[in-house]
Amino acid sequence: MVEKQIHKAGKRKMSIARATVKKGRGRVTINAVPLDVYQPEIARFKIYETLMLASDHVDLKKIDLSVSVRGGGVMGQADAIRSSIARGLVEFSGSDELLNAYISNDRTLIAGDHRLTEPHKPSQSSKGPRHKRQKSYR
Repeated sequence: MVEKQIHKAGKRKMSIARATVKKGRGRVTINAVPLDVYQPEIARFKIYETLMLASDHVDLKKIDLSVSVRGGGVMGQADAIRSSIARGLVEFSGSDELLNAYISNDRTLIAGDHRLTEPHKPSQSSKGPRHKRQKSYR
Protein backbone atom coordinates (compact mmCIF):
# COMPACT_ATOMS: atom_id res chain seq x y z
CA MET A 1 0.00 0.00 0.00
CA VAL A 2 1.31 3.44 -0.96
CA GLU A 3 1.25 6.08 1.75
CA LYS A 4 -0.73 9.19 0.81
CA GLN A 5 1.54 12.21 0.42
CA ILE A 6 0.62 15.64 -0.87
CA HIS A 7 3.20 18.12 -2.18
CA LYS A 8 2.10 21.74 -2.55
CA ALA A 9 3.95 24.99 -3.21
CA GLY A 10 3.25 28.50 -2.01
CA LYS A 11 4.82 31.75 -3.17
CA ARG A 12 5.07 35.29 -1.85
CA LYS A 13 7.32 37.94 -3.36
CA MET A 14 10.65 36.15 -3.94
CA SER A 15 9.99 33.31 -1.47
CA ILE A 16 8.99 29.82 -2.52
CA ALA A 17 7.83 27.23 0.02
CA ARG A 18 7.19 23.55 -0.72
CA ALA A 19 5.11 21.61 1.79
CA THR A 20 4.77 17.85 2.14
CA VAL A 21 1.70 16.58 4.02
CA LYS A 22 1.51 12.94 5.13
CA LYS A 23 0.19 10.78 7.95
CA GLY A 24 2.30 10.97 11.06
CA ARG A 25 2.49 12.15 14.67
CA GLY A 26 1.70 15.85 14.36
CA ARG A 27 5.21 17.14 13.65
CA VAL A 28 5.61 20.44 11.79
CA THR A 29 9.10 21.27 10.53
CA ILE A 30 10.36 24.17 8.46
CA ASN A 31 13.76 23.61 6.85
CA ALA A 32 14.25 20.75 9.38
CA VAL A 33 13.56 23.13 12.31
CA PRO A 34 10.51 22.35 14.50
CA LEU A 35 7.84 25.04 14.32
CA ASP A 36 7.96 25.45 18.12
CA VAL A 37 11.47 26.97 17.90
CA TYR A 38 11.19 28.66 14.48
CA GLN A 39 12.39 32.28 14.58
CA PRO A 40 11.36 35.10 14.44
CA GLU A 41 8.40 34.77 16.76
CA ILE A 42 6.04 36.95 14.68
CA ALA A 43 6.55 34.70 11.64
CA ARG A 44 5.88 31.63 13.83
CA PHE A 45 2.54 33.11 14.96
CA LYS A 46 1.53 33.81 11.35
CA ILE A 47 2.16 30.14 10.52
CA TYR A 48 0.31 28.98 13.66
CA GLU A 49 -2.75 30.94 12.50
CA THR A 50 -3.04 28.67 9.45
CA LEU A 51 -2.84 25.57 11.63
CA MET A 52 -5.40 26.91 14.13
CA LEU A 53 -7.92 27.48 11.35
CA ALA A 54 -7.41 23.88 10.21
CA SER A 55 -7.66 22.34 13.69
CA ASP A 56 -11.49 22.45 13.61
CA HIS A 57 -11.62 20.46 10.36
CA VAL A 58 -8.54 18.19 10.44
CA ASP A 59 -6.87 16.16 13.22
CA LEU A 60 -3.40 17.74 13.15
CA LYS A 61 -2.04 15.18 15.62
CA LYS A 62 -2.19 12.55 12.87
CA ILE A 63 -0.50 14.61 10.15
CA ASP A 64 3.18 15.47 9.60
CA LEU A 65 4.01 18.70 7.78
CA SER A 66 7.47 19.21 6.33
CA VAL A 67 8.16 22.54 4.63
CA SER A 68 11.24 23.72 2.78
CA VAL A 69 11.45 27.41 2.00
CA ARG A 70 14.04 29.57 0.29
CA GLY A 71 14.43 33.06 -1.11
CA GLY A 72 13.06 36.40 -0.05
CA GLY A 73 12.81 37.87 3.42
CA VAL A 74 11.46 36.63 6.72
CA MET A 75 7.83 37.73 6.33
CA GLY A 76 7.69 36.76 2.66
CA GLN A 77 8.86 33.30 3.68
CA ALA A 78 6.24 33.15 6.44
CA ASP A 79 3.46 33.99 3.97
CA ALA A 80 4.78 31.43 1.46
CA ILE A 81 4.84 28.78 4.21
CA ARG A 82 1.26 29.65 5.23
CA SER A 83 0.07 29.34 1.66
CA SER A 84 1.79 25.99 1.01
CA ILE A 85 0.49 24.50 4.27
CA ALA A 86 -3.08 25.71 3.61
CA ARG A 87 -3.12 24.30 0.08
CA GLY A 88 -1.64 21.00 1.24
CA LEU A 89 -4.12 20.56 4.09
CA VAL A 90 -7.09 21.35 1.86
CA GLU A 91 -6.03 18.73 -0.70
CA PHE A 92 -5.04 16.16 1.95
CA SER A 93 -8.35 16.42 3.80
CA GLY A 94 -10.56 16.99 0.77
CA SER A 95 -12.72 19.19 2.97
CA ASP A 96 -14.78 21.98 1.41
CA GLU A 97 -15.42 23.42 4.88
CA LEU A 98 -11.68 23.88 5.42
CA LEU A 99 -11.33 25.55 2.02
CA ASN A 100 -14.20 27.92 2.83
CA ALA A 101 -12.70 28.68 6.26
CA TYR A 102 -9.39 29.66 4.68
CA ILE A 103 -11.04 31.77 1.97
CA SER A 104 -13.30 33.60 4.44
CA ASN A 105 -10.35 34.34 6.77
CA ASP A 106 -7.67 35.29 4.22
CA ARG A 107 -8.15 34.57 0.52
CA THR A 108 -4.44 34.89 -0.26
CA LEU A 109 -3.78 31.63 1.63
CA ILE A 110 -5.29 29.70 -1.27
CA ALA A 111 -5.32 32.14 -4.20
CA GLY A 112 -1.88 33.67 -3.64
CA ASP A 113 -0.88 37.32 -3.69
CA HIS A 114 -0.78 38.83 -7.19
CA ARG A 115 1.33 41.88 -6.31
CA LEU A 116 4.80 42.09 -7.85
CA THR A 117 7.73 44.46 -7.44
CA GLU A 118 7.81 47.43 -9.79
CA PRO A 119 10.24 46.99 -12.69
CA HIS A 120 13.37 49.12 -12.60
CA LYS A 121 13.45 51.95 -15.15
CA PRO A 122 16.35 52.64 -17.53
CA SER A 123 19.43 54.78 -16.83
CA GLN A 124 19.68 54.31 -13.05
CA SER A 125 18.04 50.93 -12.82
CA SER A 126 20.38 49.51 -10.18
CA LYS A 127 19.14 52.10 -7.70
CA GLY A 128 15.44 51.35 -8.02
CA PRO A 129 12.37 51.93 -10.14
CA ARG A 130 11.75 55.57 -9.19
CA HIS A 131 15.23 56.82 -8.34
CA LYS A 132 16.06 60.27 -9.72
CA ARG A 133 19.25 62.27 -9.47
CA GLN A 134 19.30 64.42 -6.35
CA LYS A 135 18.95 68.14 -7.06
CA SER A 136 20.95 70.75 -5.21
CA TYR A 137 19.87 74.39 -5.05
CA ARG A 138 23.13 75.72 -3.60
